[in-house]
Amino acid sequence: MVSSLLGAADIRRIAAELDIHPTKKWGQNFVIDPNTVRRIVRASNVSDGDVVLEVGPGLGSLTLALLETGADVVAVEIDPRLADRLPRTVSEFAPEVAARLNVVQADALQVASLPKDPTALVANLPYNVAVPVVLHLLAEFPSIQRVLVMVQKEVAERLCAGPGSRTYGAPSVKARWFGDVSYAGDVGRAVFWPAPNVDSGLVSIARCDPPPGVDRGDVFGAVDAAFGQRRKQIKSALAPWLSDQPAGESALARAGVDPTSRGEQLSLDDFCDIARAATGGR
Repeated sequence: MVSSLLGAADIRRIAAELDIHPTKKWGQNFVIDPNTVRRIVRASNVSDGDVVLEVGPGLGSLTLALLETGADVVAVEIDPRLADRLPRTVSEFAPEVAARLNVVQADALQVASLPKDPTALVANLPYNVAVPVVLHLLAEFPSIQRVLVMVQKEVAERLCAGPGSRTYGAPSVKARWFGDVSYAGDVGRAVFWPAPNVDSGLVSIARCDPPPGVDRGDVFGAVDAAFGQRRKQIKSALAPWLSDQPAGESALARAGVDPTSRGEQLSLDDFCDIARAATGGR
């Protein structure tokens, strides 16, 4: 009996058939271990009735495991050869679930509409675009309630970091705008082909209501200004964003934020207070 999931030999066979050589340009590292993809799916809590958005399905390892749950899968793949081959792979390994797969050949950073509204985002994301992809898709598709992504461990730690941490930065704050962020486990290098030079980590995000009375663009503007010059005190770092330093200090005073603090010391709530004070909560 043929397994419904891809093993290392299957992946290499399909790659050879397509003359696919994983490229750094698109951050391609294919998962070759069925136990790892099932672990990712378990951590995602995806089930029958979900519509899962998968970015960069590659040769289909994770796609097949997601379809096993009874969920529908919308797979966004930038490589036209892989996008064209994926439905055939699913039909070969799990024909009974093939009708629940939709493939969109596109750049995930440019996607603004999908054939179905996704309820979850589950993906092995290319290391070089992981953060912008997650933030773009959460902003573009408010129907996404849960996220489970595998990313470079350093990126995972950055997304999950709290104020005062060495790795805390703009991605940490922006991810928290959309929901509760947590670290969901380590993934070693040996489960990939080709094996990357870094370890990976799983990041979970549970969607929450956005902070009230403030615009996301204003908050993210303050965050970008603060971390764009992270060695500066917040009163100086925000000056370009607010046109001048006195305006920044006035806004900080109204927000109750110490003007001598630095961006890495401030929480999402602090940045929301700053944005409300600076814009009048527009």
